[in-house]
Amino acid sequence: MPPALRALLLALVVSGLATAASWLARDSIVATLVGGIFLGATWLLVLRRRETDVRAWGLALGGVLEIPPAPWSKTAREALSALGWALLLGALIFPPFAVGFARWWNVRSLAWAAPPKLLDAVLGQLVVVALPEEAFFRGYLQTALDRAWPRRLRVLGAELGPSLLVTSAIFALGHLATVPNPGRLAVFFPSLVFGWLRARTGGIGAGLAFHAMCNVLSDGLFRGAGAR
Repeated sequence: MPPALRALLLALVVSGLATAASWLARDSIVATLVGGIFLGATWLLVLRRRETDVRAWGLALGGVLEIPPAPWSKTAREALSALGWALLLGALIFPPFAVGFARWWNVRSLAWAAPPKLLDAVLGQLVVVALPEEAFFRGYLQTALDRAWPRRLRVLGAELGPSLLVTSAIFALGHLATVPNPGRLAVFFPSLVFGWLRARTGGIGAGLAFHAMCNVLSDGLFRGAGAR
């Protein structure tokens, strides 16, 4: 089977399992269960092979998952670099996004409202939502498709190919399948940024941080607008 077709079929299977879990599981455990499916698939497809170059898959996470693990000093430097990239993208993208949010939803008084337990919410977005999705979609799928489709176009310092669009399309369709609302397809656009960060930085750390920041921002804006 061609490598690209294999990666796409596996992505559809894993996304289908995550969709089924989102429909069948209780609300209290659904996010953890879906995240576990994506992490489990990433482990089976990439991480369980000890000879795997996890850095080439973008999954080194500052060297924590390398064998042997990188020194903590290197991990700290890479974590700070990833956070810096996420903060930079946030500074550029979040203000116009907030303005667009207010106009799209006809919000007269734009406000961001923190969840009841902000630290728990941030950690949940990082570990339960962003990490599993970035590990599978940007770590496994985007990398596998890049290897199958080597043609690249340089965009703002990142070497990008068709994998960016295809991965983002599957990512968006998966969100639509879990919650059948056409608005869910809008995640295609932040997914392009997550994928660009994966290509630009060589790992999923920056995209992971930015992904969590996007979720916390949008959740807070909906809360500020009176929605839950």
